[in-house]
Amino acid sequence: MISAKDVNELRNKTGAGMMDCKKALTECNGDMDAAIDWLREKGIAKAAKKADRIAAEGLANIYTEGNKAVIIEVNCETDFVTKNAEFVEMIDKIGAAILNSDAKTIDEVNALPCEGATVADYIVSKTAKIGEKLSLRRAELVTKTDSENFGCYLHMGGKIAVLVVVEGANEEVAKDVAMQGAAMRPEYVRKEDVPAEVIEKEKEILKEQAINEGKPADIAEKMVIGRINKFYKENCLIHQEFVKNGDIDVETYVKNNGGEVKSMIRYEVGEGMEKRNENFAEEVAKQING
Repeated sequence: MISAKDVNELRNKTGAGMMDCKKALTECNGDMDAAIDWLREKGIAKAAKKADRIAAEGLANIYTEGNKAVIIEVNCETDFVTKNAEFVEMIDKIGAAILNSDAKTIDEVNALPCEGATVADYIVSKTAKIGEKLSLRRAELVTKTDSENFGCYLHMGGKIAVLVVVEGANEEVAKDVAMQGAAMRPEYVRKEDVPAEVIEKEKEILKEQAINEGKPADIAEKMVIGRINKFYKENCLIHQEFVKNGDIDVETYVKNNGGEVKSMIRYEVGEGMEKRNENFAEEVAKQING
């Protein structure tokens, strides 16, 4: 006989529904550990059915402790889930697990211990409970020296997260640089970081533009140099016009405060991913009529 006490205990341990817990205990002859495994397997089956869904919503966040920082993006299917306390807590737990590790790849992150399981299994169990496809898209562990500061900035409640490392300047300056990164969407820190093939392609486009404007080839070549500098100013963080003072660039602002920008990581949730095109009303209608 399966007792209500055992069902409740299993429910508290797994977060699964009451009927699922009762069925698990019945299937496993009251063995609590076996029932937990049974529910986990069921969770994996539920999660697998969601594998073909598009998860391009979600949240990004940053966690710091001492000289370590973690930036992370976790995706879900709808924006409603981003307000779910359990989803937010899940990201916090994963962030803490990475912060307490030396993980360098997403595979290493997925294998980390988290809430009595691995990160990967923990996400699967939450997928089954929350009812949407959840996925850890990317995460990076960053370390700094004692003479460096982290600049952290979250925009729109975690739709954009920027983590910068600045040497010499204080945290306030570092945060200003992170805010710049959020607002102006630089792809690189400095012009030296732009891959040669990107520059070559840009030069070809700019030269064609100048020739199409009726400029002779030799003049077009000279125009390309000026326009490439404009490309750097638009796409490289330290060469951008500083948003808080348009008279100087970011590099000058940081230098005036005794510092230098060392690195930047910018996550914008769902960037480059296919988006859902159905709206919530249509989704509800589908479920009602389906």
